Amino acid sequence: MREFKDKVALVTGAASGIGFALADRFASVGMKVVLADVEESALQAAERTLRGKGAPVLAVRTDVADAASVEALAERAYERFGAVHVLCNNAGVGVGGLTWEHSLEDWRWVLGVNLWGVIHGVRSFVPRMLAQASEGHIVNTASVAGLVTAPHMAIYEASKHAVVALTETLRMDLELTGSLLRASVLCPGFVQTRISDSERNRPTTLAGPERPADPVQTQMRELARAQIAAGISSSEVAAAVLEAIRDDHFWVLTHPRFKKVIRLRMEGILEGTPPRFELPG
Repeated sequence: MREFKDKVALVTGAASGIGFALADRFASVGMKVVLADVEESALQAAERTLRGKGAPVLAVRTDVADAASVEALAERAYERFGAVHVLCNNAGVGVGGLTWEHSLEDWRWVLGVNLWGVIHGVRSFVPRMLAQASEGHIVNTASVAGLVTAPHMAIYEASKHAVVALTETLRMDLELTGSLLRASVLCPGFVQTRISDSERNRPTTLAGPERPADPVQTQMRELARAQIAAGISSSEVAAAVLEAIRDDHFWVLTHPRFKKVIRLRMEGILEGTPPRFELPG
C-alpha cells in the first residue's frame, strides 16, 4: 500500500502509547483517523491533539473485549468515512505473576483485550475491507513476547503468541483468496509506554483477588519497568509500522537485539532442549 493521503486508518488503544503514535503518524501523511480506546479522558485528549494538527478525526470509546462494542465502532467508522484502509488492532494490557497463581479474572481480562480484541477487530472489519475491493492493510500488535518466553508472563505471552499465529494465518488466507489486503504483525520489545499501568483500565467486574506481596514478583515488575523506561519511543515503532505497510513487510521487529534470543528459542525447539530465560545484551 503506497498511497495514504485521504485514506482512513483505524487504531485501537489509540489514546496513548504505541496506539497514539500510530494515529499521529497516519495523520501526518494525510490520512483520516479513527481513534478507539476504553480510556475516555485520554481518548478525548488524543482527539483534541490530532484535530489541533488539522487531521480529520473520529474518536469512539470502545471496549475491544466486547464484540458488540467493536461492531459499533465499525459502524461508526464506516458511517463517518465510508471506508477503512488501515486497521491497527493495537489495544493491549498485561499482568505478571506465577502461572498457577493467576485468577480466572486475570486470564479473562488479558485474553479479552489482547486476543479477543484482535479477533473482534478481524471479524468486524476485514469483511468490510474486503468488500471495498481496494488496497488495505491490517496490523495486529503482538510483542516480542509472542516470539520468546520469560518467567512471570504466562498470560501475556499466551495472548501474544496467539496473535502472532492468528496474523500469520490471516496473511496466508488473504493471499490464498487473491485479496488486495495484506497483514503484518507488530512484535516490539521494550517501548516507553504505560503498559505497566494497565490496571488503571481494568474493569471492576474482572478485579483480581488481593495477594500478599511477593519479593520475586516485585523484582520482576521492577525489572520490567526499568526496561520499559529505557526502551525506544512509541514514535519509532509507528515509523516502523508505516514503513512495513508501505513496503509490505509481514514481520515488524523493532528491536534487532532480540533476534539472538528468538534464534536461541527456535534452535532449542529443534534440538528439544527446555526453555530458558535470557535478556538480550
